[in-house]
Amino acid sequence: MVKLKSQFIGRKRELNKLNLLLKKNTASLVVIKGRRRIGKSRLIQEFGKNHKLYTFSGVAPTKKTRKQDQLDEFGWQLGQALGQPAFKDKDWNDLLFRLANHTKQGRVIILFDEITWMGSKDRNFLGKLKNVWDLEFKKNPELILILCGSVSAWIEKNILSNTGFLGRISLKLNIEELSLQECNHFWGTQNGISAYEKFKILSVVGGVPKYLEEIQTFLPAEENIKNLCFDNSGLLFNEFDQIFTDIFSRRSEIYKRIVQGIAENHFQYEDVCKGLKIEKSGFLSDCLDELVKSGFISRDYTWNLKNAKRSKLSQYRISDNYLRFYLKYLLPNKERIEKGAFDSFSLSALPAWEIIMGLQFENLVLN
Repeated sequence: MVKLKSQFIGRKRELNKLNLLLKKNTASLVVIKGRRRIGKSRLIQEFGKNHKLYTFSGVAPTKKTRKQDQLDEFGWQLGQALGQPAFKDKDWNDLLFRLANHTKQGRVIILFDEITWMGSKDRNFLGKLKNVWDLEFKKNPELILILCGSVSAWIEKNILSNTGFLGRISLKLNIEELSLQECNHFWGTQNGISAYEKFKILSVVGGVPKYLEEIQTFLPAEENIKNLCFDNSGLLFNEFDQIFTDIFSRRSEIYKRIVQGIAENHFQYEDVCKGLKIEKSGFLSDCLDELVKSGFISRDYTWNLKNAKRSKLSQYRISDNYLRFYLKYLLPNKERIEKGAFDSFSLSALPAWEIIMGLQFENLVLN
């Protein structure tokens, strides 16, 4: 789903659905979700490359981030898009109506990226957005407004399941990892690279486009993995902390503890509770559900052979290749990696490397 020598890889199904919206005679509201680095924004860039595309993105909130900070960032981006000075409005209504006023006619695609961040400090943000959609945006029959974000559970609760948006959403997309066949295109037409070499890399990065973009195909798999993971300046060395902070913000620590517990064989709900030393609660259930919807873990139910129905018993497991590799090999060796102890190493020297590679290979989508 990313570029390779100007080539766009994969996402044919998603692009086909988006392109169908161009044939409608009414405005379209689209909601797109998926884990960080999965290529949601890049998909929209490809979709809108032949049309007028306005892209706006929220900024990652911190403890000191204020509502006005998000407004100022949007106002600056809007000014840039319209070729005007930054707008200094104090309310989302003013900024959204400004945008609507400049997109009244013609084919226009508007992307609100990281919508969760954008409205993080204003509980009325989505209500105001819904009103501006009803009053202004939808008047342009050629307008497509796309709401995009990485916090899938937040999008489910506040947009997809929100009665305020009921009947207004034309298309919902959940962007998942690329298939094995699509991943193979990242090596282009280069010969001499064995399937086993590709297998080793994919068992670590999975079908996540951003990670695949970082692969230097002229290097052996082990050299790539060393550069990305076992070097303190590598992209994947601190990626775990980055994505959890970006997605879960102030609650990132509890989510980290949960996935670490699952990685330590606390597969069932009761085991997770014992591992974290906390009581069963709706909060923990919500956290697990959010991790599932974010694509980091999966909940697998057992099958009752007697009645051929799904049982109520279930187990959680790490479903993200990078996450599993990080928790198994990087986190326990983080201090050693920072000291350069892995400057030269072989993957085969890692405990149970062949086993973990096989398990992670199972997670790749074999479309």
